[in-house]
Amino acid sequence: MTVTIDASLKLEDAMKRVAEIVRCLEQNESSLEEALRFFEEGIALTRFCHSKLDEAEHKIEILTRATAEGVESKPIDS
Repeated sequence: MTVTIDASLKLEDAMKRVAEIVRCLEQNESSLEEALRFFEEGIALTRFCHSKLDEAEHKIEILTRATAEGVESKPIDS
C-alpha cells in the first residue's frame, strides 16, 4: 500500500495526524497490519512535513538575502 498525501494539506494538520498516529502506536492495541499502515502513513506525513519546512526555509533565505540597497526579495519558482 502506498500512502498519498494531499499537497493542499496544511503543515499543522499533518503534524497533528503524526501525533495521533504515535499515540495509537504507543497504545499497542493495533494489529500488526494496522500498525504497519499507521507507520507507513506516519513516514509519508513526516516526509511531507520535512518538504514543507524545507520550502519555508528556502523562502526565508531568499527574502532575507542582503543587497547594497537593503533586503532583496525575489519571486520563488514553484
